[in-house]
Amino acid sequence: MIGTAIPRGLLPESAGVVGGHLTIAGRRVVDLVAEFGSPLFIYDEQQLIDRCREAVEAFGEGVAYASKAFLCTAMARVAFEAGMHIDVATGGELYVALAAGVPAERIVMHGNNKSDAEITMALESGVGRIVIDSFDEMDRIDRIVAGGLSAPRVLVRINPGITAHTHEYLQTGVPDSKFGFPLADDIARKAIDRASVSDSMTYLGIHAHIGSQVFDVASYRKAMSAIAPFLNDSGASEVSMGGGLGVAYVEGEQAPTMTEWALAIREAADAEGVTARISAEPGRAIVARAAVTAYTVGTIKEIPGTRTYVSVDGGMSDNPRPVLYGSGYEAFLASDVEAKRDRAVTIVGKHCESGDFIVRDAALPSNTVVGDIVCTPVTGAYGHSMGSNYNKVLRPAVVFVRGSKARTVVERETFDDLLARDVGGVS
Repeated sequence: MIGTAIPRGLLPESAGVVGGHLTIAGRRVVDLVAEFGSPLFIYDEQQLIDRCREAVEAFGEGVAYASKAFLCTAMARVAFEAGMHIDVATGGELYVALAAGVPAERIVMHGNNKSDAEITMALESGVGRIVIDSFDEMDRIDRIVAGGLSAPRVLVRINPGITAHTHEYLQTGVPDSKFGFPLADDIARKAIDRASVSDSMTYLGIHAHIGSQVFDVASYRKAMSAIAPFLNDSGASEVSMGGGLGVAYVEGEQAPTMTEWALAIREAADAEGVTARISAEPGRAIVARAAVTAYTVGTIKEIPGTRTYVSVDGGMSDNPRPVLYGSGYEAFLASDVEAKRDRAVTIVGKHCESGDFIVRDAALPSNTVVGDIVCTPVTGAYGHSMGSNYNKVLRPAVVFVRGSKARTVVERETFDDLLARDVGGVS
């Protein structure tokens, strides 16, 4: 909001202000940028640990971290060591989780179009759960298990037909979705019946996911009510309600806590007589607020009567959410956290796209100059994981900070990295 300082509730939990400077876990952000470069993803590692532990306390054993939100080996280890399982959706995510030392039996394999190679990889490694998403996938599992691999334990993903109040691209539980078995025409029931009697898989229960960035826990109550008959009739021992819990990105937003989310789901389950063990797959709610992204201002371009553009050294390559979903963010100066942000600007990246903006309607202090470090908070989810190197822009480094010590967990991409897989050059 124009004229106000950045709301402290959007910053990492270890954030402080020393001499006007933002600190995370005791380290000044400007010093971290000087040491590790710009742009830079900076995570409060203790906050990651605490949110993982909160998830385990709220849902119990079996709750899984949705690694699509942010995955590297260090993050996988944080989640696992805090007691969480790891939810992966591709062979690549599975490979990283295994490389992090996560036992395969604590991994849940998702994906709406798992290939033969991915299913084989999952079965050979011994993943704890496979979430079945289609009859074609069941055919693949039948064929692969017939070839000599052990039958997996499975959850059947049901599309509960619930419209969550979020961006249409983030809705996964509506009737028209590429995910899961719909309730219509008894399709979901037929999938459960097939899994229940199959010699190629061991049926454990149901999975349901209604979408992402969901603020109203009533949507989860409706989803539980929709799938309860299938749980009770099939003798399911487990049910996962997926993830999607929303987080506050901008001033004025408020989101339920993990504990409130779990309580709403359990109350709905009790009301429906569901006895299956309840789990979930939080991702964004674990990592989003734990990080800020730090950029360096390179150009300030004022167009009188129209707009002021503040260009930074990143952009849609490190945070595509504003371009994909119109997502809003706040911004502030790392060197003057408590300053009134009294100048309306648009913060843009360096890509060759007019739509390459990070914060369309931003507010920064009027004394912002070239060379300043601008931060966007709540960037721990779907920044690094959805990033690219469009225009061959180098991907940022990722650092974890804890107890005043910072460590690189993902190195900054180099020009040599851009050619690592490019084999068509001059010999």
